[in-house]
Amino acid sequence: MSWSITLTVNGETRRVELDDPRVTLLDLLRERLDLTGSKKGCDRGQCGACTVLLDGRRVNSCLSLAVSHDGAEVVTIEGLAREGVLHPVQAAFIEHDAFQCGYCTPGQIMSAVGLIGEGQAGEDPERVRECMSGNLCRCGAYQGITEAVLDAARRMGADGWEKAA
Repeated sequence: MSWSITLTVNGETRRVELDDPRVTLLDLLRERLDLTGSKKGCDRGQCGACTVLLDGRRVNSCLSLAVSHDGAEVVTIEGLAREGVLHPVQAAFIEHDAFQCGYCTPGQIMSAVGLIGEGQAGEDPERVRECMSGNLCRCGAYQGITEAVLDAARRMGADGWEKAA
């Protein structure tokens, strides 16, 4: 038996045949669609390295079964930049030196984009730290990450990109 699902991944419609309903969204993205930006960290939903946006919400893709998301829209780290221009959160991470080894960075960025989109970033560093607590950074770049999220949230407009000057 096989299962056919259709996803919109980074703006592109992708139809995928699955021979096992237990395939996670992360494995589908990495192994079938060659989108390796989302990392397989703990594979238990505890580190957040696999975070993607699913219908605009942050999810740990390692805990999510692909078959349960037929028709959904998925945005991965590969889908954030537009025409070669970094997303404001990506740019802020660079400006604030918010990554060190970089392994957790895609998940951190996707989580940051999600929380800003949810209107949760505000101006409060403690709130940002709480909202980002599901994403672990073993290098300890939390200060830069928090500053990057706050800076990006200040600069982003309603469409999720830079506000007009």
